[in-house]
Amino acid sequence: MNVKDLKVGCQTFTWEMLGDRFTGGPDDLLKAIADGGYAGIEITDTMIGHYAGKPTEFAAALKSSGLALISFAFGSRSGFTLKNGIGTDLETARRWIDFVANFPDALVSMGSATVVSDGPRHDKFAVAAEVYNKAGELGRKAGVQVAVHPSSHHNTLLFDRADYDAIFALLDPDLVGWVPDTGHILRGHRDMADTLTTYRDRIRYIHLKDVDADGTWAMLGQGVCDTPKVIEIAGTAPNFNGWLVLEEESDTAAADPAGAVKTNRRTMRGYGA
Repeated sequence: MNVKDLKVGCQTFTWEMLGDRFTGGPDDLLKAIADGGYAGIEITDTMIGHYAGKPTEFAAALKSSGLALISFAFGSRSGFTLKNGIGTDLETARRWIDFVANFPDALVSMGSATVVSDGPRHDKFAVAAEVYNKAGELGRKAGVQVAVHPSSHHNTLLFDRADYDAIFALLDPDLVGWVPDTGHILRGHRDMADTLTTYRDRIRYIHLKDVDADGTWAMLGQGVCDTPKVIEIAGTAPNFNGWLVLEEESDTAAADPAGAVKTNRRTMRGYGA
């Protein structure tokens, strides 16, 4: 894939991470992201607001903003690691898959498995894989691709390379794709390029963000992420859909989220995308 063919979207966590300091709604997000120069959006269950259960209205709002829905992301209080939470998690997955089925080519992204209970880690991988695989089956029936998005946040089960190897060994690659996040990989791995290359067949789209050498979030291009290398590897990934989704969690973004995402979009133009 030529770098000029890449599409650049924005993730709404930049605002979600503000918690109660963000008092706006989804329409404010659409405006900020469109004004930032992006072509698409990945929105979460926390930020969808009054559009939840109203795909037709959300589609109209996206069209008015000139944005495509790239993916809908959701997590669970169960961390996708509690056996007695599997049924509830799959009902939630079904609801959002049905919502996303109204948006051509959009995906459902399921958040990182997290440790929310005592007990062997091995058992938690098995539960998470069961949830992800069964959600993937629901997605296939609805014509919606499902992918897993590992993170490096507190209590994640999917932090270092061994964790990635463990979960991918249990996931059906035909049912569950991968949304690699460069920042989260760099915080848990020293081999980001090797990880991306090893599992490139699973890549559906990419979260692109940066960290400094200590693993602290940094604005894109100001940390250690080798963005040109990420773009190069993405171009060889057979199931990559062309979307780079920028997500910003730095202190700069916490102070001015709209300004930060606009700056990151400008940075991406410097890479040719």
